[in-house]
Amino acid sequence: MSVCGLLNVNKPKGITSREAVDRVRRLGRRLKVGHAGTLDPLASGVLVLCLGPATRLVEYVQQMPKRYTATFMLGRTSPTEDAEGEVTVLEAPPVPGEEAIAEAARRLTGTIEQRPPAYSAIKVEGQRAYELARQGKPQELQPRRVTVYRIEVRHYDYPELKLDVECSAGTYVRSLGRDLARSLGTDAVTTRLVRTAVGRFTIEESIDLEHLNRQNWREQLLPPVRAVEGMETVILSDREVARVRSGQVIRRRPGTWKSDKLAALDRTGQLVAILVPRSDSLLGPVKVLPA
Repeated sequence: MSVCGLLNVNKPKGITSREAVDRVRRLGRRLKVGHAGTLDPLASGVLVLCLGPATRLVEYVQQMPKRYTATFMLGRTSPTEDAEGEVTVLEAPPVPGEEAIAEAARRLTGTIEQRPPAYSAIKVEGQRAYELARQGKPQELQPRRVTVYRIEVRHYDYPELKLDVECSAGTYVRSLGRDLARSLGTDAVTTRLVRTAVGRFTIEESIDLEHLNRQNWREQLLPPVRAVEGMETVILSDREVARVRSGQVIRRRPGTWKSDKLAALDRTGQLVAILVPRSDSLLGPVKVLPA
């Protein structure tokens, strides 16, 4: 029986996302697995894995908003911006009040320009930025536009600060802590990071990676349609399903779609394909899933 679906895994601290993928890959014979959003070894929490043909849908899960609970230590700095690097305690740094921290968090909310950390997976002339940093050649990466939907102070007892963050794909929470602290005349390192949600994939519904085994992993599979939640949908007739699965175009029905992509479902609600306009009157598949 072929495998096509998603796993909502709770990645433990101390391993890379690639190691989590490799562990799941060993659960089945010739199992194809991809992850939808890297978590650093310091971080734990929701890691959505796409299996089999559902790996074609990774990009849609990656673009979903993320939620985190992050813990920082103020008055400290690190080249990695977290406790994995060499931490230096600042001499006599200012101790901001909770009201000042809340105001700094508000200033970081919305669409902002964020400079990614030097220790990140961003590629610079074919090499990962963290690889260059480890070679003693840290890069000053260009700021990128990201959206921070919400930052709430969950707990503050200097020097420890805990925040709840909801943000767009591409946001570095480590750098949010850095920028918040620097706006108050100090610095910060991340000591704990938990991703609590990716879109509607929540940590409460995830399964601990160590609890997955050869006997139970199939029971945890989620349908591929979960990867396109939020995308506009169209229900296909049986004839249209057959055409799309063979790579053919179908006629665009009367009506207006606001997006440039449509999730095409069959009559039972299963994802068949991602469709895009081929002309004013035709739609064609760009990604097709097996029956």
